[in-house]
Amino acid sequence: MKKIFALIIASLAITSIEAQDINDALRYAQTDLGGTARFRAMSGAFGALGGDFSSININPAGSAIFANNQVGFTLSNYNTTNNSSYFGNNTSDKRNSFDLNQAGGVFVFNNYNKRSDWKKFAFTLNYDNAKNLDNSTFSAGTNPNNSVANYFLGYANGVSLGTLNNYNFGDLYYNEQQAYLGYNSYIIDPLANTDNNTGYKSNVAPGGNYYQENRTQTTGYNSKLAFNFSGQYTDKWFFGLNLNSHFVDYRQSSSFYESNSNPKNATGSTVDVIQFNNDLYTYGSGFSFNLGTIFKPVKEVRLGLAYESPTWYRLTDELSQRVTTSGYGLNSTQDNTQYSGVTTDPNTTMVFQPYKLQTPGKVTGSFAYLFGKRGLLSLDYAIKDYSGTTYSPANDFSNTNAIMSSTLTKSSEVRIGGEYKIRKVSLRGGYRWEQSPYKDGKTISDLTGYSGGLGFNFGATKLDLAYSYAKRDYDQQFFSQGLTDAARIKSVNNNVSLTLLFEL
Repeated sequence: MKKIFALIIASLAITSIEAQDINDALRYAQTDLGGTARFRAMSGAFGALGGDFSSININPAGSAIFANNQVGFTLSNYNTTNNSSYFGNNTSDKRNSFDLNQAGGVFVFNNYNKRSDWKKFAFTLNYDNAKNLDNSTFSAGTNPNNSVANYFLGYANGVSLGTLNNYNFGDLYYNEQQAYLGYNSYIIDPLANTDNNTGYKSNVAPGGNYYQENRTQTTGYNSKLAFNFSGQYTDKWFFGLNLNSHFVDYRQSSSFYESNSNPKNATGSTVDVIQFNNDLYTYGSGFSFNLGTIFKPVKEVRLGLAYESPTWYRLTDELSQRVTTSGYGLNSTQDNTQYSGVTTDPNTTMVFQPYKLQTPGKVTGSFAYLFGKRGLLSLDYAIKDYSGTTYSPANDFSNTNAIMSSTLTKSSEVRIGGEYKIRKVSLRGGYRWEQSPYKDGKTISDLTGYSGGLGFNFGATKLDLAYSYAKRDYDQQFFSQGLTDAARIKSVNNNVSLTLLFEL
């Protein structure tokens, strides 16, 4: 398979070259409840607590709470069940995977100069998989009105027939490529057989009742490596800074199938089966930073305030596509009754010009109360404005950016966690709620999650175990235009994590 580098020149760009959409942006703007087992067991309510590797992702001042040097790593099992409803038909799919999702080390430097108010400093290096991208969905149902042919028509109308006849697939813009696939698979035909023709019609017989299936399988990660610096000032103040490197590696394979038994056209071609496959590979890197402070007005109370900057990504997409059709009169002008099949496979991977994505920042306020050494309660409240998510160059993504600005909104998040110690054993639990990033509150629903876990203290070694549960519903559109009917996905995530910590 050959690779073609598609360099989209800004001065020539038009709206229809936008292959990235709002779903792609939210994939990297939203994060999971990741990290250590203790962090997960308490639903991530660590903004005022600190003393945990994953707490620095909320408030970087938390590493100054560590009393000594430590290293640790976490192994997690992700189990996702997606129940789909598409035009009244219910289907289900599952995905199970394992991941070494956290590894880190903290080094504490005590200041023995009694004249200085700076008590200690800490340096932490921590890796977290901010979002596990392994997933699988399957939807099937009978669409009463809308065929996937409308997807190809939407891109084709306005494209000259001469362009489709005289240029290779790799020389075309994205909208022209989609028209090329539909035209060469006989899904669409020109209204006039001239090079300057820009109008097209569907060869899928009208009448509705199109049976459709869509299967999507994804793998990958959106991970973060944090370089953390923190310090304790007097007995009351802790300050911290993170410099974060982000890494994206994402693969998506989708297969869409449609069939119908409608009466064939009296003349010309009639398509009754369409199989449309897309393979997407997205990779790149990004940068962000965190600032935070923790204040102890009294021994039992901790207050936290933290800011997480936007993440600035630079991403590259590679896309390959293939269409297979069957019907009457395909590739045959002599016999309209001849049943035949056509496969349009450009055998080309399009490597698009790198683009930038800015995801929103976040502000977190936190409160924790410690019951001596026996237990604690912790509360985090965070707010994140998804409407500020933007692609660039801005001229190339004007429509998508406008859609995100008008349909996305500020999202609140509440995390509550508690811990109770019985000698060497810690009992933990938590609850979290995350508001929808959409103004309508429906396209993606609110998230609700629960968690629990155990901790075992063996002195210099600690072992933590956690279970977390989260559910969220969302609409899954198979295509960005033409066929925009959505399946309703009810997604349930179950996670089991195990963390091993060593004091040095």
